[in-house]
Amino acid sequence: MSADGRITSTKDSGVAFGGRDSTAGERSLRWQGNKRYLWMLGLLAPASALLPSQLVYWTGMQIFWWSGVLVFFVIIPVIDLIAGEDGHNPDESASEKLQNDRYYRWCTYLFLPIQFIGLIVACWMWAYGELAVVDKIGLAVTVGLVAGTGINAAHELGHRIEQHERWLAKIALSQTLYGHFFVEHNRGHHVRVATPDDPASARLGESVWTFVPRSTVLGLVSAWRLEAQRLRRKGRSVASPTNALLHTWLLSAVLFGTLLVTFGPAIAPYLLLQAVVGFVLLEMVNYVEHYALLRETNDRGKYVRCSPRHSWNSDRICTNIFLYHLQRHSDHHANPGKRYQTLLSCDEAPQLPAGYASMVILAAIPPLWRRVMDPRVHAHYQGDVTRANILPRKRARILARAGRNG
Repeated sequence: MSADGRITSTKDSGVAFGGRDSTAGERSLRWQGNKRYLWMLGLLAPASALLPSQLVYWTGMQIFWWSGVLVFFVIIPVIDLIAGEDGHNPDESASEKLQNDRYYRWCTYLFLPIQFIGLIVACWMWAYGELAVVDKIGLAVTVGLVAGTGINAAHELGHRIEQHERWLAKIALSQTLYGHFFVEHNRGHHVRVATPDDPASARLGESVWTFVPRSTVLGLVSAWRLEAQRLRRKGRSVASPTNALLHTWLLSAVLFGTLLVTFGPAIAPYLLLQAVVGFVLLEMVNYVEHYALLRETNDRGKYVRCSPRHSWNSDRICTNIFLYHLQRHSDHHANPGKRYQTLLSCDEAPQLPAGYASMVILAAIPPLWRRVMDPRVHAHYQGDVTRANILPRKRARILARAGRNG
């Protein structure tokens, strides 16, 4: 990391073009040119909500109503394993051009109409498709996984200063009833990340199944407080039309109300289930991103600025394409204004053993998660786990175990 806080990397960035670095630089530029067209493959994620009906139609196999589980938790991890890591960073001199290239914006804009077309098709199937209940549940899970990925598209759009992109973020969040994420993520999580004060930063010893409800509830409470404080500073009531939370909740009410009126109340359980699946997926990714990492305090007792060592990174290329470089998380926290195509992979950040899709599966099985991740936390802090973000009720036990181990 440079003296001004910008992330640098020893990976192949292609910054230098003379002498020994010229070949690496040329390879990097060629890769960036080819990678440009891979981003459109990210639209396969929302399109996967349209996949179940076609697969069932052509094969007659009802299991394909659950095809989202197959795509997100089998196919993507396997491709990640085969394709490996990216390891290439955009050339510094080209970053500004990349940042302003509208092609990359359209890759995120197009996610939304495909996402909502999939939702509408699912509603029709729930209402008129003559599916068994278990098949309707499978379709709801598939649509919910797409909606969870849609929250990530909203995440990318919500960091932008352009008003139309911020509104697109709110629209994307309406399907999961998770509009408060727009406020909490930008003004809460990014300020308090990797501290005990952040609901979205998981603690050492905390399972994902206790983290998800804690982060969900406290994140909502925090978003309301943040928005109320903003409005009070402006001398306005929380009932003001400028309340961002009211915007997002109204969008969800309009969306759900329209679908219920159009397709009937019988779709309500499945509409709700897909929303829950979507935001639970988001929170499981939150769990992975900062597990046990803690920012140090300075001489004044204040937390130091967030740095690469406070986010778990993974440069697996397949998941990064589907998540708009979310796994280059350290650079995102250091430079939240950067668009996804310019984010850098950073060697200084602690590295996950696999992509987010694989890590979510591990997180769902707490003993397996602890077996894989806790040793990495210990290694990251050179065995001094007192420097980690530890679950308070397990602190004494964790420290005692660490003492016995070493």
